[in-house]
Amino acid sequence: MAQKNANRKTASGRYTAPTPKSTKRSAHWVPYVLSALLLSGLMVLVGNYLNMLPGDAQNRYLLLGLGLVTGGFTMASTYR
Repeated sequence: MAQKNANRKTASGRYTAPTPKSTKRSAHWVPYVLSALLLSGLMVLVGNYLNMLPGDAQNRYLLLGLGLVTGGFTMASTYR
């Protein structure tokens, strides 16, 4: 009798959403642009910190670098 009950599966009662028939995929260029934005933003920030960019360390370089990194993170959050 115990063997019979062990083989029986019981329903858990939890709802499982059906898998969609078609899944959305990002274009092939998205990871390349994402990487380029993150790396170029990082290079601008490091270049500004090390005074390697024209002029002294300026806020516009800092804002440019942060904007590029933010653009990379925005693309990363929508990548599928």
